[in-house]
Amino acid sequence: MRVAFVSMETSHHRDVEGIQRTERVARTLAAAGHDVTVFCAGWWDGYGTERIVDGVTYHAVTIAPAVSSFCTRIPFLLALDRPDVIQASPRIAQVVMAARVGGSLARAPLVVDWFGDETLPDSGAVKRAVTWPDHVVTPSELVRTHVRERGANEAATSVIPQAVDFERIEAVEPAEAGDVVFAHRLDETANAESLLLALAELREKDWTATIVGDGPKRSAIEDEVADLRIDDRVEFVGQCDRTERIAIYRGAHVFVQTAFRENFATELLWALACGCIGIVEYQAESSAHELIETSERSFRVTNPQQIADAIVEAGDYPRQTYGDEYAAFDEGPVAQQYVECYERLRDAHGFRS
Repeated sequence: MRVAFVSMETSHHRDVEGIQRTERVARTLAAAGHDVTVFCAGWWDGYGTERIVDGVTYHAVTIAPAVSSFCTRIPFLLALDRPDVIQASPRIAQVVMAARVGGSLARAPLVVDWFGDETLPDSGAVKRAVTWPDHVVTPSELVRTHVRERGANEAATSVIPQAVDFERIEAVEPAEAGDVVFAHRLDETANAESLLLALAELREKDWTATIVGDGPKRSAIEDEVADLRIDDRVEFVGQCDRTERIAIYRGAHVFVQTAFRENFATELLWALACGCIGIVEYQAESSAHELIETSERSFRVTNPQQIADAIVEAGDYPRQTYGDEYAAFDEGPVAQQYVECYERLRDAHGFRS
């Protein structure tokens, strides 16, 4: 299948989770043998219009991010490329509309992958970015609801989750980590206080905890740990790369998720895939609870006392270093969900094969 991704910005311009998701899907599809091109603003040195990275062709529509020039050129480039399907990022509403025009010229359906971290106002352009595509994909039911509230038709939306790399997990040795692990950017949304209060309730129990992440609230969280007199059993390890995080998750027993906002609880998924028991504090603007709805090795809670109780109860479950019940979230099966979505659209709308 010939797939064209339209995303003016790449992770070389702005490293955010929604853009990372687009690039991961492109890489995984290319690895599966599909012909994949990402139409973007150039990010490399020199004057060549294309670069191939991990089997994906990156085509510079403009030398640097410039919305008006990008939107003027992209319809004609898509018409020349003749993809089977076009997938666009909604980060810039005008780009989606230009991709829609390109889809009409190329006779290819348009999919928008709406991650939820796009900062977009309520405007006519944004509403068209939701309603003009043939289909809108979101990472969670939470984001799907938000997209529908912006005007998307329920039948034209679906959920395709984030993915993890099980082969990579198996290749990393477990670290000597704390029994309990927490991972999030340490900002105003992290809500680490819920975990800390729960741990303070368990002072008489035997446990250690690891906090992964950094951010503007780290100093305040460290002070709270000291005030609660649990600083001798809580280790702050900073940002950590993916390999380090996998090692920590494989060595831990419980992962506690408390953040106020999560379009998709990516770190929770990695931890579950590494065999952790999941404890999720329900938050209205977090999709984390969606990941554990059918898991027997997880707990859904609503307050610090329940977190403490769940940590104790988790002790009845054996430690694991691999969460095979989450195998459907491996990169291959998740990429296949995109392919099946593309094929349904192509067949339903009578686009060319």
